[in-house]
Amino acid sequence: MAKIVIKFGGTSIGSIDRIIAAAKIIKKKFDKGDKIIVVVSAMAGKTNELVKQSEKISKNFNKRELDVLLASGEQITSALLAGALEEKDIKAKSYMGWQIPILTDGDHNNSRIINMNVEKINKFISSKGVAIIPGFQGISKNGDITTIGRGGSDATAVAIAKIFNTDECEIYTDVEGVYSTDPKHFPKARKINKISYEEMLEMASLGAKVMQSSAVQTATMYDLPLHVRSAFSSAEGTKIFGAENIDYSKTITGVTYSKDEAKITLLGVQDKPGVAADIFEPLGKNSINIDMVIQNISPDGKTTDLTFTIKRSDLSKTIKIIKSNKKNVKFKSISSDKKVSKVSIVGAGMITTPGVTYKMFRALAQEKINILAISTSEIKISVIINEINTIKTVRKLHSVFNLD
Repeated sequence: MAKIVIKFGGTSIGSIDRIIAAAKIIKKKFDKGDKIIVVVSAMAGKTNELVKQSEKISKNFNKRELDVLLASGEQITSALLAGALEEKDIKAKSYMGWQIPILTDGDHNNSRIINMNVEKINKFISSKGVAIIPGFQGISKNGDITTIGRGGSDATAVAIAKIFNTDECEIYTDVEGVYSTDPKHFPKARKINKISYEEMLEMASLGAKVMQSSAVQTATMYDLPLHVRSAFSSAEGTKIFGAENIDYSKTITGVTYSKDEAKITLLGVQDKPGVAADIFEPLGKNSINIDMVIQNISPDGKTTDLTFTIKRSDLSKTIKIIKSNKKNVKFKSISSDKKVSKVSIVGAGMITTPGVTYKMFRALAQEKINILAISTSEIKISVIINEINTIKTVRKLHSVFNLD
C-alpha cells in the first residue's frame, strides 16, 4: 500500500469520456489499497477560453479578478472527477485551494506555493477516500484566490507530493512519456525511459511541454521521483530521477525548440562598467525575462553591440522600456527580430564527450542554417536561428546525434 499523487493534465480530462477514463485509472490504484491524492488541470482549452472572455471586458483586466476567473477551470474538473469516482462506488471529495488551504506568496497570476494544511486531506484519504485537488491555484495571506502561472498544475502536484510525504508522483498526459523531441511533429522521436532531473529541467525550460520547469525544479530540490505516463495507454512512460541515474554513455538525450522568441540588438552602446545592469534592471523590474546575451566589443574599445533574447510577447514592451531609459543608457540604434526560434540539444553525456559543439555547428552549416546567437551550459547548447529553419534544424540534429 502506497501514498501517491496522481496528476491529470488538461488533455487527459478534456471531455466527459476522458474524465470517466481517468476515474478508471484511479480505481485500479484504489483497488490495490493505495492512498490517493489527485491533482487536476482545467479541461484542455478552458483556461484560454476564460482569458479570451476577460479580454473582451478589458485588455487590462484586474489581476485579482482574473485569478478568480481562471481558477474556475480546475474547480469544474475537480467536481466532475469526484462525481465520476462516486459513480464507481469510491468515496471521493473535491477540495478547493482555499478550503485546504494551499498558501501562496507573490503576485496575482504568478504566485508560488509556500505551504498547505495536510490534516483534512490525510484524514480523508486514511478513511478510504480519494481527495481531488485543483492544480494551479491557492490562497494568499490576505485571503485572495491566487494562481501560480500557466502549467502550474504540475507544480501543485509536486508540491503536494513533497508536503504530504508521498511515495510517488505520477503525471498523466496525452503522450506516453518524455520524448527525444516533439512526437506530434517529428514521427521519428524516441521515447526516453529514464531521464535525470538536470536533463528534464533543461528540456522543460527550453520548450519541451510535457512538464512545467518549475515543477521539475521542485522535484530536483527535494529528490522527488516523478513518473510521466499516458492517460490513453498502459505504456510504462518515463521515470525522472536524481543524478545517480544519469546515463553518461548517451551523448545527447533530446532536441528541444521554442518559437516564442525575439531578438533585440543595441548598436553602439557605451562600453563601461554598469551599462549592462542599467539596460537589464528596468526590464527585470517589469517582469521581462532575459535569455541569451551576446556582447561584441568594437575595435576602438569604446562602444559595444549588445544582443539579447526575450519572449516574443514581451518585444514591444521591452523596446518601449529601453527607449524610455535612453537618458541612462546611450546607444546609436536599436533593432529587433521576432521571427526567430531557439533550438537546443540536451544531454548529460556532453560532459564527458568532446566534439559535441563542433558536430552541432557542422550539421547546421551543412544545411546552410545561420546561427544568430549561442548559449551553453554543461549539458546544453542552444542556438537562435531564423524561425523558418526550425523544423529542418530539429530534424537534422535529431538525426546527427542518433536519436531517430
